[in-house]
Amino acid sequence: MTNHNTIPTSDEARFRNRIVQGDSTQQLRKMPDGSVDLIVTDVPYLIGYRDRSGRSVANDENPDGVLPSIPEMYRVLKDKRYALIFCGYSAIDRFSAAWASAGFNAVGQIFWRKSYAPSKWFTECRHESAWLLAKGRPAKPDNPVSDVMEWTYSGNRFHPTEKSVEVIKPLIEAYSTAGDLVLDPFAGSGSTCVAAALTGRDYTGIELENDYCRNAIRRLDGVARFRCCKSNEREFNTSSV
Repeated sequence: MTNHNTIPTSDEARFRNRIVQGDSTQQLRKMPDGSVDLIVTDVPYLIGYRDRSGRSVANDENPDGVLPSIPEMYRVLKDKRYALIFCGYSAIDRFSAAWASAGFNAVGQIFWRKSYAPSKWFTECRHESAWLLAKGRPAKPDNPVSDVMEWTYSGNRFHPTEKSVEVIKPLIEAYSTAGDLVLDPFAGSGSTCVAAALTGRDYTGIELENDYCRNAIRRLDGVARFRCCKSNEREFNTSSV
């Protein structure tokens, strides 16, 4: 089982394969420059969201709790690498200004088509979207994802805006390689970190709320047990030949 409580001595290593509780901007400032290979994150959309049970998202009405993290994301990301940021259209002017000011270039937008409409305003809301951002001029991926895909509903069991691992995994596989460090500075219940671990990447998750940190650690412990069982199964099959 992975030990999430052991803190290595070096600045970079102590964030690797860790769920860190705290404010995203403050925790990012502790990370070294150019230490991350890929960022995948679902930021608070700045819309004051509440789900049907009344659950909300921390800092979802507080731009000062979200936008200052973007230049820090740029700083910790290696040159010629990618960041994927889920965000809605309501505050896209704020987000796009923040990432452009930080130095990111928008190089794509990805849409996920939903079979249902979770809300209705001037239109039925039947999609989710994320922006693909680049630091510098990264190489084009060998197998880029489609910019329109089908949505997989997570059930939102652990978090009111939880993204499913099935949605996140193809992004990590397309824009990073095995052994890379994947960062999610708004980790929620840890879907990005779980997807990273399942695809052979290392992860760093930063999350403000303690309950979600505990959920993320439980899920990652489950991944560690699963991988251990698969490893033991392969060793058994090999020795039985």
